[in-house]
Order: sequence, then structure tokens, then C-alpha cells
Amino acid sequence: MTDVIVILGSKSDRDVAKKTIDIFNQFDVEYEITVASAHRTPSRVIEIIQEAHKNDVKVFIAVAGLAAHLPGVVAAHTIKPVIGVPVNAELDGNDSLLSIVQMPPGIPVACVGIGRGDNAGILAVQIMATNNKELETKLTDYRRELAEKVERDALSLFE
Repeated sequence: MTDVIVILGSKSDRDVAKKTIDIFNQFDVEYEITVASAHRTPSRVIEIIQEAHKNDVKVFIAVAGLAAHLPGVVAAHTIKPVIGVPVNAELDGNDSLLSIVQMPPGIPVACVGIGRGDNAGILAVQIMATNNKELETKLTDYRRELAEKVERDALSLFE
């Protein structure tokens, strides 16, 4: 069973998506990753969403740059949570960021920072952890490890 579908608007977005996949591998999350363009292959995007619904996907992640319409197109065709990841393709990624966050009422897309595929992965895990105690425990441990690293950094600042 696939928990998350990750759709890249272009193969060039793979470095951002790799951060997401690394998080999923760390948390043992089942995922599929593919490329589909909101503008060049809109019917493929819809097919991916329809197939995902048959397989009870929990979350969609859409990684896109430039006009970055992919997350909104995905959100228009599902009631599942959609996380958009803006990519720095032009204008320092601000064009992508604004395209993703400025959704019309009733069709929300969660948006993480520009290039933050890792945060998209964590947010997807958090969404799924609301009904999964194992993921909840892993997230708690992950957060504790982050805090412990900061404490170690503070102690070793001038070593």
C-alpha cells in the first residue's frame, strides 16, 4: 500500500524530491514518485490521482517550479491533503512559492519553504501520524534527536 504519492513537475526537480524520499526512508513510509506536468501532461496528472485514490493514498506531495500550478491541479482533483514544494527555478523561487500558497477558497494546498523537500516529508509523516502510533513515536524520537543535536552544538560551540 502506498501512503504518499510524490509528483515532480519536471525531472529537474529530483534533487528537491530526494530530500523528501530520504525522510520517507528514515520513517519507513511507503511512497511512489513520478513526473507529470500540470501544463504539458494534465491528463497524466489526473490519472495518477485517480489511481492513487484506488490505492487509498494518504497524502500527495507536488514539487514544482516556475508557474508551479502542479500542487493546485492535484488539490483540485482530490480531497486528500496536498503539500506543495516550491522550487527555485526563477525569481529565487518566489514565483513558485506564491503560485502554490495563493489558492482559492476551498481548495487549500499546504506549502513548505522553497526547496524544502525534507519538510514536505516531515509534514506528510505528521499528517499520517494522527492515525498511526508507530509514526507518532518515530516523530517524537526524531524531534528529541533534533533537540539533542542543538544541545550538543551549544556545548561544543567554542571547542
